[in-house]
Amino acid sequence: MLNPDEQKYTILMPAKNEALNLSILLPKLKGVLGGDSFEILVINDGSTDNTSEICLKNNVKEIKKKYSSGNGAAVKSGLRKVLTKNVIIMDADGQHRPEDIPKLIDKFEQGFDMIVGSRSRLHQANIFRMIANTVYNKFSSWVVGHHVEDLTSGFRVVETEKISEFIDLYPNGFSYPTTCTIAFFRSGYSVGYERIYVGKREGKSHINIIRDGVRFLLIIFKICMLYSPLKIFFPVSLIYFNIGVLYYIFTYILYGSFTNMGAVLISNSFLVFLVGLVSEQITMLLYRNTKK
Repeated sequence: MLNPDEQKYTILMPAKNEALNLSILLPKLKGVLGGDSFEILVINDGSTDNTSEICLKNNVKEIKKKYSSGNGAAVKSGLRKVLTKNVIIMDADGQHRPEDIPKLIDKFEQGFDMIVGSRSRLHQANIFRMIANTVYNKFSSWVVGHHVEDLTSGFRVVETEKISEFIDLYPNGFSYPTTCTIAFFRSGYSVGYERIYVGKREGKSHINIIRDGVRFLLIIFKICMLYSPLKIFFPVSLIYFNIGVLYYIFTYILYGSFTNMGAVLISNSFLVFLVGLVSEQITMLLYRNTKK
């Protein structure tokens, strides 16, 4: 059981129709965290069940939204109300275990700016998510130049002030963890990982495989655009340039002359590179202004 000398952490949980899971989770949280040593804040994202009654029964603070605006929007609403130095963000669906919080905090207090609960492949919800998360992790590791163990995990411990610096960048949907992690790497903050066990949720998931599958594919491109646009634009520019040069050589050998198509391809390569360069500068300004 944790016994901090002062209240340094708020447990922030976005919840939409998770009354069944909250009725089990909230008492467990209080048992692990040592009574009132930690503030628990539930963001009721337009629930139509008895989530409010469960919060009242367990004497936890609730922010009730009049309608559902998304997981990321709920987290942003909660961050604006957090008063403690640090915040622990976790799901309310029962997949994140209170028992893992102490080891996340222990790792965090070693001096990291953020610790993310890392899931193993065996603990993914289904084969679709396992494949998608594997792709995200490998791609994002290449983009940021650091090993990313779990890009999309919503279980994390972080300094409130630092995660709030990028609050305007976070999307309202389920991809806020991705944006948060990339923003931290982009700003030079330290990100660590701690292995967690993810349980099976009770009730129906709010993620739609087809709808969110398309959105998650777009995350791959968003990762690059958030971190370093040139990582996408420069390879594309290089491909255009090489194809243009090869096409020039091919037409000269075959027809003894150059063609307009080769010139267009080479010109496009320079245009794509310049667009990437401008995007890189805009990204730098975006993060600088956000941190201000």
